[in-house]
Amino acid sequence: MHAIAIRFSDLCWSTPDGRSVLSGLTGTFAAERTGLIGRNGTGKTTLLSLIAGTLSPQSGSVSITGTIGVLRQSLQPDPQESIASLFGVTDAIALLRRAETGDAGAEELADADWMLEGRIADALEQVALNADSETPLFALSGGQRTRAALAALIFHQPDFLLLDEPTNNLDRDGRAAVVALLSRWRGGAVVVSHDRALLEEMDAIAELTTLGLTRYGGNWSSYRAQKQLELDAAHHDLADARRQAATAARTAQAIAERQARRDGAGQRKAAKGGMPRILLGAMKGRAEETSAAQSRLAARQAQDTADAIADARSRIEVLESLTVRLAPTGLPPSRTVLTVEGVTAGHDPAHPILRDLSLTVTGPERIAITGPNGSGKTTLLSLLNGTLVPWSGTVRIHVPFALLDQMVGVLDSGLSIRDNFLRLNRQASENDCRAALARFVFRADAALQIVGHLSGGQRLRAGLACVIGGSSPPPLLLLDEPTNHLDIASIEAIEQGLASYDGALVVVSHDEAFLDAIGITRRIELRMTEGPVIG
Repeated sequence: MHAIAIRFSDLCWSTPDGRSVLSGLTGTFAAERTGLIGRNGTGKTTLLSLIAGTLSPQSGSVSITGTIGVLRQSLQPDPQESIASLFGVTDAIALLRRAETGDAGAEELADADWMLEGRIADALEQVALNADSETPLFALSGGQRTRAALAALIFHQPDFLLLDEPTNNLDRDGRAAVVALLSRWRGGAVVVSHDRALLEEMDAIAELTTLGLTRYGGNWSSYRAQKQLELDAAHHDLADARRQAATAARTAQAIAERQARRDGAGQRKAAKGGMPRILLGAMKGRAEETSAAQSRLAARQAQDTADAIADARSRIEVLESLTVRLAPTGLPPSRTVLTVEGVTAGHDPAHPILRDLSLTVTGPERIAITGPNGSGKTTLLSLLNGTLVPWSGTVRIHVPFALLDQMVGVLDSGLSIRDNFLRLNRQASENDCRAALARFVFRADAALQIVGHLSGGQRLRAGLACVIGGSSPPPLLLLDEPTNHLDIASIEAIEQGLASYDGALVVVSHDEAFLDAIGITRRIELRMTEGPVIG
């Protein structure tokens, strides 16, 4: 019997417009929990789709020994769909109902699975979802539907789970449930994720780059330690190659100078006469041969050292994260940034989402808005942004601010990143614009990409570059789930930038690692029934 594994060889896939996403990719996923990471655009989701069979490779092959289960994302249920539909057991549940009412025939009863509902309940319990087989899917929030889909997946006990960002859009409890589930899972799993808490539960990390797929044994912390060793080695090799290049250049210069002196001496001796013409010709020939040989040696040494420098530099460019540096906002510590007084608001007058909320932000405070899905986090940001009017109470913002929502609505989708930057930073010169965008890895022609053609992660990174990358960032930033569509390298870069940002932050996020990294000083926890808890 063959070992359970997913193997792929020489996979190639390009977008319909011809952009290469995967080229000659070869690798194996063993029956272990593997976190699949990589920068946005490297092809992680494409690889999962090729393995699942929802995409076909343009060349190459995929072979799977065992069974796979794929997490359904972005569920848009029909009104008649229930959790039983998601589990694929609608007919089996209907049979049990007929049996309960005495309407099932003897042949049907022989096929009844009397343990079915218990197994469904167990799967739902594993993802901490309070529901049953008859719960309509439309009655669940997006995060709850994701948990239900994950429960349906594990219900069928495949050899491999294929999960693409399973904790995206989940609240803190939902994330914790998924992390706990993966920590108990003993089958194989390939998990595309930037959730560092989830990646800590992996047996291995596989990094997808333009150079291919590299496996690192151990969890996220172990991967980071191994990557740091690689980065240190690459820096050492680069410094060594540069030293060798400098030595080779000095040696070549010294040889050239000695040869020039010898040639000069020979020419002076020949000018004085007294040396046979045939001997002069032989000496000239040997000098030319020596000079040519030395030139070839110098050129070969120069090429070798240039290759070594290029190799070391390319490894550093792949391994090293981008760095974001921000200009100061100049926000005084005593300045009142915003005030919310006695606000009640929502979308349905009969069911307020926020009730009698008051809040004051002073100086460069860093506030996290947390709570379960549906508790009013985005509603509060909409009130602060002015796109939602409170039913009662007042909202005032006393300083310039910017909101970055998940759709990055501050950007004009029809313009390039460069044009958006200049639109939002009217005093910036072309050089200022290019320098700011380069810090967010939009260099040269990449800055000319049309925003509407960007991926979700690229779009948010472009929004951050345009809003906070200029010479006068706003003193207040409102951020709605800023890490949802970013790769880990970009998240860490944004963390670095926001950690040095001297303005006020109001952040909606379930990413505890992100909140810790940016130095949150206060939390507002919104609850479904009890109102806000400010601490």
